[in-house]
Amino acid sequence: MNRRPTFLAALTLTAAAALTLSACGSDDSSKNKDNDKIAGADTGSETAASPTASDASSAERPKIDLPSDLSYTFDWPKTGDKDKDAILADGEQSIKAVDLAIVNQDALDKAYLHYYEGEAAASTQKFIQNYVDHKASITGVYRFYAPEVAVDKDGTASLSYCEDQGKAYVKYLKTDKVKKTEVTAKSYVIYHTSLKKNDKGVWAVQKMVSQSGSPKCQP
Repeated sequence: MNRRPTFLAALTLTAAAALTLSACGSDDSSKNKDNDKIAGADTGSETAASPTASDASSAERPKIDLPSDLSYTFDWPKTGDKDKDAILADGEQSIKAVDLAIVNQDALDKAYLHYYEGEAAASTQKFIQNYVDHKASITGVYRFYAPEVAVDKDGTASLSYCEDQGKAYVKYLKTDKVKKTEVTAKSYVIYHTSLKKNDKGVWAVQKMVSQSGSPKCQP
């Protein structure tokens, strides 16, 4: 599973509703109303720069410029460990790179493909394509916190973290309408990622799983 599971679940429900409406012979106005029901609790953030960890600077990273209606807070301070800080830096950029692909409406955007490989890249492509298919983007505020990093000697690592989606929303590009959603326990999501340092020196995400409503992430 990828980021923004609430949004993905809503897309599934909306698709089912659309089939029901079409079977009942709904008109165009009904379809438009149904599209507005694509509820989501995700957002990106303002602008992204190059990774802050000095050890991560050995590899070129794509520049990530996001619109001003997106903002991030990353509450994961440096650990003092070279590899762990590089993982946190690349982890931050990988999150923003996915948001950039959503904003660009490009499921094959080069920036996120710099940070995702294999299974994670494939699932992320499908995730972004859902937004593209529904002509939806993101807006609002993201907060990421409670990171846990572990590094193995074989060049692999794990990064777990929480996300607060309470002030993050879906924005429809045709109408510029923002779909605001109620904050619930499911607005708080935990992610578990597996990473590997590739030949470019980037800690790339190989696998990712998420759980909304995680007790660990509740305020």
